[in-house]
Amino acid sequence: MIYISTTICTVILILYCYFFIKTYQLCSYDISLFLKKIFLFNFSWGDKNKLVFTKRMIRFIITLFLITFSLFFLINFFIKNVWLTLINYAILLIFAPFLLVFCHFLLIPAEILIKTIYFQKAKNKLKKHVLIKIGITGSYGKTSTKQILAQILEKEYKVCISPKNFNTPMGLTKTILEKLDDHDVLIAEMGARHKGDIEVLAKMIKPNYGIITTIGPAHIESFKNLQTIEQTKYELALNLSEDGIMIFNGDNRSGKKLYSFYQGEKYLTCDEEGFAYAKNIEVSSDGSSFDMVINNETLSCTTPLLGKCNIDNIVTASALAYILGIKKEDIVSAIKMLKPPSHRLELIRGNNVTIIDDSYNSNLTGAGEALNVLAKFSGNKIVITPGFVEMGHEQSHANFKLGYMIADVADFLIIMNETNKNDIFSGAISHNFEKNKIFYANSRKQQKEILSALTLTGSVILFENDLPDNYK
Repeated sequence: MIYISTTICTVILILYCYFFIKTYQLCSYDISLFLKKIFLFNFSWGDKNKLVFTKRMIRFIITLFLITFSLFFLINFFIKNVWLTLINYAILLIFAPFLLVFCHFLLIPAEILIKTIYFQKAKNKLKKHVLIKIGITGSYGKTSTKQILAQILEKEYKVCISPKNFNTPMGLTKTILEKLDDHDVLIAEMGARHKGDIEVLAKMIKPNYGIITTIGPAHIESFKNLQTIEQTKYELALNLSEDGIMIFNGDNRSGKKLYSFYQGEKYLTCDEEGFAYAKNIEVSSDGSSFDMVINNETLSCTTPLLGKCNIDNIVTASALAYILGIKKEDIVSAIKMLKPPSHRLELIRGNNVTIIDDSYNSNLTGAGEALNVLAKFSGNKIVITPGFVEMGHEQSHANFKLGYMIADVADFLIIMNETNKNDIFSGAISHNFEKNKIFYANSRKQQKEILSALTLTGSVILFENDLPDNYK
């Protein structure tokens, strides 16, 4: 009987911990970030992001189950007073998030061992392959540049890329072990939240070529300042192969700064004094046209992709393709046929409305580009946004500026984030946006109801950024 009651209590507590466990996973298993959310009581109550039962998560849940079962068993076995038993049950419920913290530290040795084994397998597989290895990092545009570069290189090579935004050590390891076959090129996207993260990835891959895209205040809560972000991204350049070549996006001060530091073979893009840049840019609701200068040669290009940020990504990817020997006419042809990256200024046309899906963007510059694209359309314009997070002391100003910029373009604004709503609202009304055209939605259901009431035939809806549901 004691085993049955203990099992029932354990299952109930595990189910109760579902949202805590999901928050832990959304924090990328970063225990310091999870602890911060515990003390702020900022858990993932919503259902926007489901718990993913990865092998690591299954190990974690099994460990949590065994620890919880042991604690309930001890309570049921030694304590005979009903009220005292219930008090102990209540204590376990209250301190349940800290059981997750205990499990995290308990599993650290096992996780390190598992990662080491998988890393070594990936390294051994890479040693057996003769292929071009390309590493891409930066604050913004990594995934888009990766996908654009892959589409251009496929004119000549068989290309393997890390899927979606698989840019962690285990994500790239999984790519190498499961996706890499008889490919000629491996393109590895490299993400970071802390200094040293890129170094780990670059040492594992040892790229022949590196690209640093636009650098800005992404994840500044964990990096603390822009200088640390620059140093972290530069870890890619420091860990190339001996004959490695670097490409830097020079459309920002940080990119030019790192370009000047690097002593190896290097190329600057998106700057008129660089190796490759775009001019005569024209953006419409149907796509973009521009002249791309590469190595002093001018190529006339058209693409279905929208916005200057995508053109910068195209230029940077094209520069490396050119260096790798892709013919100019093939580059132009590939650019014309590019498929828009999902959720990155992706145009979705319906029968009655047009949607501009920029939900993956998370920076002010990109938002400005999206609003510039929105301005090219006619019709009723609606912007839906939660604003920006993880920007530290700059977050309030960035969201105020976002509201200010939206007021220039949109007819209606729907704010989806409690954290940022006052800043976005203040920015919009400071630029004469009417208060009765600003709405708040606390859930997707409420958002749909508001959107349904505002949408007319010919409406254009911009989804600007999206957040995991550990933000309210």
